Amino acid sequence: MLIQLDRTQKGRFLYQEIYRQIKQLILNNELRANTKLPPKRELAQMLDVSTNSIANAYEQLLAEGYIYTIERVGYFIEEIEQFDINPNVTTAFPTHLREQPEPPKTWLSLSHMNSNARLFPMRKWLSCEAKVYDRYIEELGEMAHTQGPYVLRKNIAELIYATRGVKCEPEQIVVHATSQGLLERLIRILPENPSFAVENPGYARYYQLLKRHHIQAHLVPLDDAGIDVHHLEQLDAQLVIATPSHQFPTGTIMPISRRVELLNWASRQEDRYIIEDDYDSEFKYETNHVPSLQSMDYNHKVIYMGTFSKTLLPGIRVSYMVLPVKLLESYREMFPLEIQAVNTLVLYTLNEFIESGQYEKHLRKMTKHFEEVRSCLVTELTKQLGDQIIISDVPAGLHFLIEAKSARSYDEIEQQAAKHNVEVYTLKRFSLNPYPLIRENRFIIIGFAYIDMKDIPEAVRRLGCVLFDE
Repeated sequence: MLIQLDRTQKGRFLYQEIYRQIKQLILNNELRANTKLPPKRELAQMLDVSTNSIANAYEQLLAEGYIYTIERVGYFIEEIEQFDINPNVTTAFPTHLREQPEPPKTWLSLSHMNSNARLFPMRKWLSCEAKVYDRYIEELGEMAHTQGPYVLRKNIAELIYATRGVKCEPEQIVVHATSQGLLERLIRILPENPSFAVENPGYARYYQLLKRHHIQAHLVPLDDAGIDVHHLEQLDAQLVIATPSHQFPTGTIMPISRRVELLNWASRQEDRYIIEDDYDSEFKYETNHVPSLQSMDYNHKVIYMGTFSKTLLPGIRVSYMVLPVKLLESYREMFPLEIQAVNTLVLYTLNEFIESGQYEKHLRKMTKHFEEVRSCLVTELTKQLGDQIIISDVPAGLHFLIEAKSARSYDEIEQQAAKHNVEVYTLKRFSLNPYPLIRENRFIIIGFAYIDMKDIPEAVRRLGCVLFDE
């Protein structure tokens, strides 16, 4: 048995190299089945290593099934079937799938997706995390409830009642890592072949998810009041996904008259529901918050969805939905053993963050900060771009829409944005068919959760180059 040890190799114990070489000899059929291996002491002398190194190598081979032992006789090669290797299968990794490390970003971001992590009170969060070890150490060693820890759901229920008027019991709340994950769960508890309606333009990830599940997804246009309920009534949809508090991406706040129309649409048939995606409603400027659609729902037809990823950090993935009781019963039947998708430590830390008052304090601070950034951005856009743009200055959320009198196509704008090192998204990304794009002007989504105040003049200057400069 030929084994050659490279004693200069760092980071690997000798027994691992012995184990690896014997294993390869077995797989190459150079050591036949039932062949006896040299005794540990004998092989140790041959290789000039300790007996423990041989013992460890043999024990690893034994654990993986490459060898077997007969008491007081020795170690023998196990009978192992040879691999069937297809000569047409390549071992080379496809070039088009290979990823390169991303270089440090030097762009200025007007993205609606990013947030400034430097503004997050990480020390306060870590302090809450430390308290979790004292208060919930037993719970951390157990599987969390499939819908999330009860104490967290109780605090979420109290929070969204106080801030959004949402009326629910903690038992109605389901916690998940993403709103897409919640939608997938929802699909599985609905009757077979449900038909959905989605806003257009709207959240493309929901639309693509429905298409992946081969679910019919009707596209409903918008008007100045939000989703067009008259158009919705012409469809055979059982569920509609809507963003009434801050339409995504146009920013429209749905007025009370349209909200009543939408709720009445749902109430007219037993199997109709509205999925209210309240994704960034925590941020409202100049006036008080607009109550959620769910707060006006007397017929239990609204499935309310919210997230903490906008108010905390995108990397802290915690979303939730509030199910009407009828759907909650179906959910419990479908998912009795489902493993909670969010890290348990994160959930209990979030609970402590809310319970200690740190969440409310952080939210007040960030609302004030974002209001200042938004105001500065609107002022700078008006100053630099003037009557070349029309600003839809809706005082809510973390983005607004501008209409640019640009001769460039959406593709050209995206190319210019990359050239000028500014991160910005156009309406093209959220148009689920070409209809919303058939306009003379170009629509740009301006996010303000990431950018620093000092960078706003330069970001607007670059945006002007992207939209207008030759």
